[in-house]
Amino acid sequence: MSDGMQLDLKKPLDKMTAKELRELVLKQVPQVTGASGLGKDELLVQIKAALGMGGEDGVKTSPYKTKILSMKQKMRALRTKRTDVAGDGSRKQKEILRRQINKLKKRTRRLAKA
Repeated sequence: MSDGMQLDLKKPLDKMTAKELRELVLKQVPQVTGASGLGKDELLVQIKAALGMGGEDGVKTSPYKTKILSMKQKMRALRTKRTDVAGDGSRKQKEILRRQINKLKKRTRRLAKA
């Protein structure tokens, strides 16, 4: 921290949520502007640049990001289909859809972790 600025953090910057990072910027790092429109990755880069912390060059993204997004889109479609089926009373079809959604959720979590 080149400016001599000390931040009182409860956890590391990388582990903070986007909401927590925005609050941090508003209260303690006035050099960063436009924080309300930025995502977590952009906020991290700007905070580290403002504080003079080295490390990463640019935003680090997962190589599976597109696959995760497509899986989440499929999950949304299955959820809407499940709500449509809910009125019909076909319990077996609802159960199949529920299992498919849960399987996709597990896969996205695994890919995000990798």
